[in-house]
Amino acid sequence: MLSKVAQAVKISDLKNRILFMFGMFAVYVLGLHVPIPGIDQEAMNRLVESGSALGLLDAFSGGAFRKFTILAMGIMPYINASIIMSLLTMAVPQLEALQKEGETGRKQIAQYTRYLTLVLALVQAAGVNAMLKANGILTASFGGHIQILIVLVAGTAFLMWLGEMITDKGLGNGVSLIIFLGIIASLPTQIKTTVRLYQAGSIDLGQILLLVVILIATVAAIVAVQMAQRRIPIQHVKRVIGNRMTSGASSYLPLRVNSAGVIPIIFAISIQLFPQTIAQFGGQGWLGRGAMAVANFLEPGRWFGGLMYFTLVVLFTYFYTAVTFNVQDVSDNLKKWGSYIPGIRPGKPTTEYLDRVMTRITLVGAVFLGLIALLPYWTPQITKINTFGLVGGTSLLIIVGVALETMQAIEAQLVMRHYEGFIK
Repeated sequence: MLSKVAQAVKISDLKNRILFMFGMFAVYVLGLHVPIPGIDQEAMNRLVESGSALGLLDAFSGGAFRKFTILAMGIMPYINASIIMSLLTMAVPQLEALQKEGETGRKQIAQYTRYLTLVLALVQAAGVNAMLKANGILTASFGGHIQILIVLVAGTAFLMWLGEMITDKGLGNGVSLIIFLGIIASLPTQIKTTVRLYQAGSIDLGQILLLVVILIATVAAIVAVQMAQRRIPIQHVKRVIGNRMTSGASSYLPLRVNSAGVIPIIFAISIQLFPQTIAQFGGQGWLGRGAMAVANFLEPGRWFGGLMYFTLVVLFTYFYTAVTFNVQDVSDNLKKWGSYIPGIRPGKPTTEYLDRVMTRITLVGAVFLGLIALLPYWTPQITKINTFGLVGGTSLLIIVGVALETMQAIEAQLVMRHYEGFIK
């Protein structure tokens, strides 16, 4: 891994991309520490620690929500907007046709996603404003609330722009890297809290060692599943190019066991914690009390809530895999380029075969994601340590997954440049 990075640094273009990426990271970290005035910080800490939904928002924002900085909203509105647009693309024929138009259609859908992000950010910011005011945490005039609303939405828009700039001019997926940095930024605080509990005698060394063993085993399992793939053999037919006939080469089609990444967990937990979010906003009224009753019933730490959470993760894994890997398109492309799977006829038989294989391997990935999603609720019960928050397993999945994807992006750039002269 380090050798790949060393090789990348020696190449001028890749070095500039890496430097640009780290420059954007510095800007992001700086934004995490620019506070919005008018907040009772102690009351804010108590509120975040009391609600799972707010803990999730704080974790993915790098602790910016707890500090209530200009980036307090984080990148979650953009993620939700992307997921909603993916759903609409499958459900609305006009959007589906637009997606198939190529680069122009994808750019248009990306523009719709940006607009939807701003709408969701505005709604979420208004809800946060109302919640903080209801709990006596935010003391500001009407004009002050409007200013805070604008700052919060602008912060999300800035992060969206930052993620797209990293994707275009850096390496890897910019949005994933921003979430990655947010989680990394919150780790020192969690480690300090654990150390303080140990010094105070609330936990012992055996509990800490057990936690470390669980984390290491989880990381090893995540790496194994993230790298696992089913390789489908592909045979290419002979072609006549000029006066020469090329021999039919063979390759393989890699099908990832977990091609959906962490998106199913994020979407599932957003739905699962929606009643709790409404309860936070609703206060002590009938809406707040009713939503809290539903939230307690659906708490993932209970057996029914855990089962529902697991089921949602599995369902969304299948859905997102279908969105990102269209077996019909793959089959059509193989037929177009004169390639085929040995023993399988081109066309519909190939589509059905790929669908069967993807259904089977996705089941393994879906079950694994479901277990990872439930890990944060099991670990505190086993170790009696709850300092690593709601998204412990999800955080590890994001950290490992993004790190692997970034290294693969660097390796792909190196391979492309290695064969550049040959292609020309």
